[in-house]
Amino acid sequence: MLSVQGICKTYGPVRALSQVSAEFRPGEVHAVLGENGAGKSTLMGVLAGFVTPDSGVAALDGRPLPFGKPFAIRELGIRMVHQHFMLVPQLTVLENLVLAQVAGGLGPVPSGQTGESARQKAKELGWEIDLDAFAGDLPVGAQQRVEILKALSGQSDVLILDEPTAVLSPDEAEELFAVLRRLKAEGRSVILIAHKLSEVMSVADRVTVLRKGVVVASCPISETSPGQLAEWMVGGLPPRGEATTSKPWGEAAAGAESVRIRDDRGALVVDGATLSVRRGEILGIGGVDGNGQVELAECLAGVRKPESGTVLRPQRTAYIPQDRQSDGLAMALSIEENLLIGGVPQGVCAGPFLLPGRVRAHAEGLVSEFQVKAGSPADPVSSLSGGNQQKVVVARTLGRQPDFVVAVNPTRGLDIKATSYVHARLKEAAARGAAVILFSTDLEELAEVADSCQFMSRGILGEQFLGEAT
Repeated sequence: MLSVQGICKTYGPVRALSQVSAEFRPGEVHAVLGENGAGKSTLMGVLAGFVTPDSGVAALDGRPLPFGKPFAIRELGIRMVHQHFMLVPQLTVLENLVLAQVAGGLGPVPSGQTGESARQKAKELGWEIDLDAFAGDLPVGAQQRVEILKALSGQSDVLILDEPTAVLSPDEAEELFAVLRRLKAEGRSVILIAHKLSEVMSVADRVTVLRKGVVVASCPISETSPGQLAEWMVGGLPPRGEATTSKPWGEAAAGAESVRIRDDRGALVVDGATLSVRRGEILGIGGVDGNGQVELAECLAGVRKPESGTVLRPQRTAYIPQDRQSDGLAMALSIEENLLIGGVPQGVCAGPFLLPGRVRAHAEGLVSEFQVKAGSPADPVSSLSGGNQQKVVVARTLGRQPDFVVAVNPTRGLDIKATSYVHARLKEAAARGAAVILFSTDLEELAEVADSCQFMSRGILGEQFLGEAT
């Protein structure tokens, strides 16, 4: 059993964890819930050896954990699959698996032995895997399988998964849950960080809820409900996105006609897509990841050129990319600097020079308005939780009141309250006359937010459904 007692961790004035105690038992899926910034990732970082707490103890089967030593903790049998995958895209699957076993430069690992072990484990889990494929060429679901195989190599008594379904389709999520049930049947302890309460109720045996770094509840999943979990997470019932006042849509503001797009490898990923979105309308585009949605979104936003066809967009176009860390943020810069990327607001400059006081005031206004949990706008954006990093991207994008918004999975990794807030802001943007295209793999999100929908499969964009898809 993995246990923690009295764990505390502060970052300057921010108390990330305060007297956290919990037990993670063999043969159980234990969900850890909380809003963005509640301390979930910090606690998992402590368990995996990436974060050294200020005080407290932790032990696995009575053996104290060597805090701050991830390789030593890995050897004890605690493995973690991060929300942002830790694969080297230029290496093959087999090379990534071998690399994961070279802890601290302890010498070569036989690739043949690693490959055979990986094939055997993949077969046990019901997976087919191409060890010779380059990791960067795999769809996200397959990349996650590689990460899990990395974590299961060697002794692995405790498996930590940070938001594992954030990048998965519903079918892929169900496949993952089946794997988690197999792992717990083998006697492993599975720790699951999650935001989707329906998933937690489906797969978890026990749940612990963090709020502002404090454990507010811990109980068997059979003794609670989605409503109760939501109240524990946010300290009350979460707000629902309010429907905006319906009004007639305006003229077409953006669109595409017979667009063909190739990806970075030259493969045709969008074939003859045609769409139109009007002022005041939210057009949802759904489908399983990897069917050309990202490339179409990039083309509509002006960051990828089509091979052929026509794209129409207004000058004030804003883009919320799928990968916040690679495409949405400059991770080495501060929060306030990231909020200036793509356009400096009026009044922040004197000629070519930025005015630090006004830069700070601009950032503080957006941080407050979009409820970004941060110590100071001067802090590096890399210091924020994944959900709060996404809020910075959304704040920068919607805070400029664009005429056309392209958003790709904008609530991925966000908690209940933040998701409702982003949905409300997208509706507000449409209500003031912006045209919005929302790419999402979450059908519930499309049903909640979109006025009309189209679906993509194998690069083909289907017909539009107007307010009738459920």
